Amino acid sequence: MTRLSRRNFIKVSTITGTGLMLGFNLSGCSDDSGNSDKSSTTSFNPNAWLRITEDNNITIIVAESEMGQGVMTSLPMLIAEELEVDLNKVTTERAPVDPKFGKQKTGGSTSIREAWHPLRQAGAIARDMLITAAATTWKIAVSDCSANNGHIEHTISGKRLSYGELAPLAATLPIPETAFLKNPEEFRLIGKSVPLLNGPDMVTGKTLFGSDVTLPDLLVATIAHCPVFGGQLTSMDDSETRKIPGVQDVVRIDSGVAVVASHYWAAHKGLQSLKLEWDTKGNERISDQSIMDRFSSHPDTANEILSQTGDPGAGLQQAKEILEAFYTTPFQAHATMEPMNCTAHVHNGECDIWAPTQSPDDAQYVASTYILSTTEKLFAKIRRKISDVRLDAIRVHTTQMGGGFGRRLETDYVAEAVQLSLATGKPVKLIWSREQDMQHDFYRPLTHHRLSGGLDTNSRISAWKHHVIGPSRGKSTGGAEPIIYAVPAFQLGYTEDNYPVPTGYWRSVGSSHNGFVIESFVDELASSAGADPYQFRAGLLEHSPRNLAVLRLAAEKSGWGSPLAENTGRGIAVFESYGSHVAQVAEVTVTQSGTVRVNRVVCAVDCGIAVNPDTIKAQMEGAVVFGLTACLKSAINIEKGRVMQSNFHDFRLLRIDEMPVVETHIVVSDEEPGGIGEPGVPPIAAAITNAIYAATGVRIRRLPVSPADLARH
Repeated sequence: MTRLSRRNFIKVSTITGTGLMLGFNLSGCSDDSGNSDKSSTTSFNPNAWLRITEDNNITIIVAESEMGQGVMTSLPMLIAEELEVDLNKVTTERAPVDPKFGKQKTGGSTSIREAWHPLRQAGAIARDMLITAAATTWKIAVSDCSANNGHIEHTISGKRLSYGELAPLAATLPIPETAFLKNPEEFRLIGKSVPLLNGPDMVTGKTLFGSDVTLPDLLVATIAHCPVFGGQLTSMDDSETRKIPGVQDVVRIDSGVAVVASHYWAAHKGLQSLKLEWDTKGNERISDQSIMDRFSSHPDTANEILSQTGDPGAGLQQAKEILEAFYTTPFQAHATMEPMNCTAHVHNGECDIWAPTQSPDDAQYVASTYILSTTEKLFAKIRRKISDVRLDAIRVHTTQMGGGFGRRLETDYVAEAVQLSLATGKPVKLIWSREQDMQHDFYRPLTHHRLSGGLDTNSRISAWKHHVIGPSRGKSTGGAEPIIYAVPAFQLGYTEDNYPVPTGYWRSVGSSHNGFVIESFVDELASSAGADPYQFRAGLLEHSPRNLAVLRLAAEKSGWGSPLAENTGRGIAVFESYGSHVAQVAEVTVTQSGTVRVNRVVCAVDCGIAVNPDTIKAQMEGAVVFGLTACLKSAINIEKGRVMQSNFHDFRLLRIDEMPVVETHIVVSDEEPGGIGEPGVPPIAAAITNAIYAATGVRIRRLPVSPADLARH
């Protein structure tokens, strides 16, 4: 680990731009000389993530947001492993927004991947400093001391001192630039299934979610947005609303109109009584069908070629057999169990925010645009470039989230709460209704896919062309390139076509729909070749041992090829995303009426070193639930410029009695960790639809699956 001066830190931050900045000095609060903060002799703070006090309180600070993926356990495990301390003796604490933690944004399955080296180094450096403190105390060689279970021990005499006893002296020592890290075979904690440290608090109701925040004199607000995307308020009659007991104010803000009251029910009733008129700007002509029709009318030639290998045009011309297919994926809502909410308190030129956010950094910045002076706003913009300007006047208190899935990377609800606190002069908790949450999301985009594939004389894929039509390149084309299979001639084309429906990051982003499209089309090519879908894939993955390994493991554990009951089929899919490799086999039964029942899903995952296997299994199970809902149950439909779904009665989720048995098999690996929160989503829809084909002979190229399409099988 290289120690950076403030000047070099600014240079590196400016170059790296967004993302977690991991090159900074591990001392965190250190000055440019590299010395730790010695303002307190009773606390040992060797870096930004660790604090040890004289009373032997070991605190690990977690800078990532917790939304159920287990970072409040898995990230402390990295430090505790190298620090040689029992995880149950550790207290965890959420980090404030501070440049010393780098860019604080939790998404893209990056938490473990980006923390793997820095947090282990944080623990190892602290361990070595404590060993040095003990050796100094005993006047012996450092090599005669070792760390063990929160103590430094003298190997020969058996003397031992706790970390707390050594903290004052350790705090005065120079901070090493680096420390030796353990080899995987030396791990005592990493690789073991560890219960969530915050699990007991969640079970007993002690965990603070955004909706739980209470403050003195707190007002509660709910909000109305224009039902048609892009519309603006033209007139409002709030005379009846203001008569409702408990209603304090009606406030127009940038995004709509909010009713502020002494309690939620008054705010909700007040909102229902508002008479609002909107300028829809002509967007009421938009529907998801009109968007799909427009996408279908585009010429076959893509506007932009994003990637190409070989000559796919010539490869298709020379192919023994050519297959073409069109796929469509719909808008999808995040549908988090906890709707958007935020509590803001603007007071004396300062602001406190309590928010279930995946991006506390961005929450702080958006608040600054409303409460800071022009000069202060300039510094806020600089901060986002160089990550070295503190915004002490704006404090973000990140709460636990009742689901994120990418939705809480956005800060629209934070901006609204800040504006309402400014307008009322009091702390305000803004709570979106389920209907507002469903109809004013940042949706996974609707996309259209055109694919052409050629088979050679050996029934292997000789050419592949994939033309994606949709908005925002990353949200539409992510995961489509590079494909994992050995294809000599490949092309990914893209045509951008935007619409006024807001889109955002949805769990696994572009990989979520491209996983379905690619793995479904591979299955179609296997069928055209008269090949077994598993064997066909295996023959194209000889160059990719990790993908081949998970494919084989999933097939083996699922009993691939063994007999099944009538109207039951198995489907297989494998996909690489976020540094991890996942194969899934789904076993599906289809009734004569077209009802699909998923009986079993077998997952094989290679995510490198498995930090906490229990969390990995939980994430695979969660990914299956999430993906099954999008595959079989729900989509967002647009008519007359507005979302037709409003709640869980018409945006249906997978119910507990519909949940299949999920088996997760983790490949033992010594590779560095990959992501795990998202990689389980991309293969599941294709595994399901490929199983449906095996059971019925019906190909599914448009989601969600409609029973009407299967009732005639």
